[in-house]
Formats: sequence, structure tokens, C-alpha cells
Amino acid sequence: MKEIQYLTSYRVLKKIASGGMGSVYLAEQTGSDGFRKIVAIKTIKREYLKNQENIDLFVGEAKLVSDLIHENVLQVYQLGQTKGIYYIVMEYAHGKNLSDFIREHKNRQKVANVEIGAFIISRVCRSLHYAHTKKDIYGRPLNVVHRDVTPSNIILTYQGVVKLTDFGIAKATIMNTPDEAEVIMGKLPYMSPEQAKFVGTTPQSDIFSLGLVMYELLTNTVVYNVNDIDDLVDKQDNFSIKRPSRLNPHIPARLEEIMMRSLEVKIENRYQTAKEMLGDLEHYMYDDRYGPTNEKLARYLARLFPWENRDAISDIPSPSASDG
Repeated sequence: MKEIQYLTSYRVLKKIASGGMGSVYLAEQTGSDGFRKIVAIKTIKREYLKNQENIDLFVGEAKLVSDLIHENVLQVYQLGQTKGIYYIVMEYAHGKNLSDFIREHKNRQKVANVEIGAFIISRVCRSLHYAHTKKDIYGRPLNVVHRDVTPSNIILTYQGVVKLTDFGIAKATIMNTPDEAEVIMGKLPYMSPEQAKFVGTTPQSDIFSLGLVMYELLTNTVVYNVNDIDDLVDKQDNFSIKRPSRLNPHIPARLEEIMMRSLEVKIENRYQTAKEMLGDLEHYMYDDRYGPTNEKLARYLARLFPWENRDAISDIPSPSASDG
């Protein structure tokens, strides 16, 4: 990160995440007259730069998400390159990802509140509907499919806003992504049957993945806890998914119906659009009562993670008088 630190207007504060292909850093964008803005910077490891396909996916993510401007999508501000280092400057969402959220419930031997869980999934539905139906500046459909809807790619800010992130393996009309008949894309436990069988993904594939996330969120159970693709295909073809209310009796019948419809193996039986699933979730949450909101999610997070400073980012140096 030294290249970015010294050759751009960004001051790197600390590493906040690390994955297989790269890392994410908390950084401060600086400008004239003491201007400062907190951002996140995503980088790709040098060893992956030797493969043009990896570079294309990284660059493609930035280009795709740059025009996805929605409350429930993590925004991208800039794609940069400095001395061969590619980096994406993104919105920094102060909070926890859904993996952390689920893990903390498991640590407490509890399951997430059903209403809060339904709200989180409904906001992801909003982001998916927006992405799936997004058009370019000429009015042409982008035909975006995320292909990696997982708990680690859903962020819950401390203000109660849900954001879908990491479109790194998304496909769209404008992107030159690997042939899905030859290369599998996504994480095994959250793959749709179409992904697992190399027959190509559609918006309905993201809906199936979201259903798997919803099931885990409300039961603390991963539906397809598998380590290889053959095992996954076998389970999807030959075993019915246990009804979630058997694992969590607090799940109402109507919510269970929504979840199971999203998890139909046959595409024609599944929700056809994220908007349709969103409509059923909102009808469930708000038809006869004052349902969950951003504020309620924020309060829930405060109780779940009481040790976190929700108003400030800890472990970063304070600006000195000389910085101004």
C-alpha cells in the first residue's frame, strides 16, 4: 500500500479485511484546505496481477458498480492504478457484515430476531432488484447478476442500513466474464442449482442464494454445508430442504412460505424477480403492524455489539494540528 499512500491523495489508516485475492483498507482522502473523507480502498494482490482474467474481473467490478447508486448497494467512487497496483476506492460502511451478525448470535446460543431478519433480507431484495433492472446511460439493460450473494457480502451499518457489496464476480452485458459452462463462479454453500451445474445464472439464481442466506440467518444452519461441487449437486437434486420452522419454531408460516419459495430448485417455481420477493416480505412485515425499520435494526445492533463504538472508528490515529 506504500504506492497508494505516497502517490495519491489517500492516506491509509489500517487494514480492515483480507481475502484470497486482495485486501481492503480504511483510508482518508485528503484535499485542499483540510478536506478529509473516510473511504475504503480495495486492492488486488500482486501475484494475481500476472493473470489478465483477474485484472479484468477487478476492473470490471469497478466499472459495473460505479453507476449502481442505491442506498442498499455499497458505492464505488474510483478505479485507480499506481505503479502497477490496481485499487478501487469505495464508500466506507461502518458496521458489521452479516457473517459477524450470525456468528455473534451463535456465540450467544441464540437465533436472530425473526422480524429483524426479514427486514435485512428485504433490503437485500431491494438492492438486487435495482441491480437486476439497471440500465446504462443509453437505456440499455445491463443484465447484472451478482452471483455471490453470501453473508460476508452483506453489510449492516450501525445506522441500520443494509448494503450489498462485492460485485467482483458479477456478470453483466458490459463485462467480459468467464464462460459459465466452463468456470464455476461463487461460493459452494450459497450456489444456485444453475451455478452448480454450469448452465448459466439469471436473476433467479441470486434469489436462490439469498434464500440460502435467509435460511442461515433465521436458523443458524447452513443448508448446503459441502466441500465439493459433486456433493452440492447431489444434495440439491436428491434431498429436500428441511422446513426452517423445525429448526426455529418462531418462524411464522407466512415467512417460511416466502423462504421456501425462494429456495425452489426449479427456476419456474421460484420467485421470478427480487421485487416480487420484496413485495411478499414487506406485506408480511407491515400489513397489520408497525414493522422493522432502519432505526430498529440500529438499536438491535447496539444491543448485539455493545462494545463497538458506533459513532467513531476505533484504532485509527487522530489528526494532529499540523495535519490541517
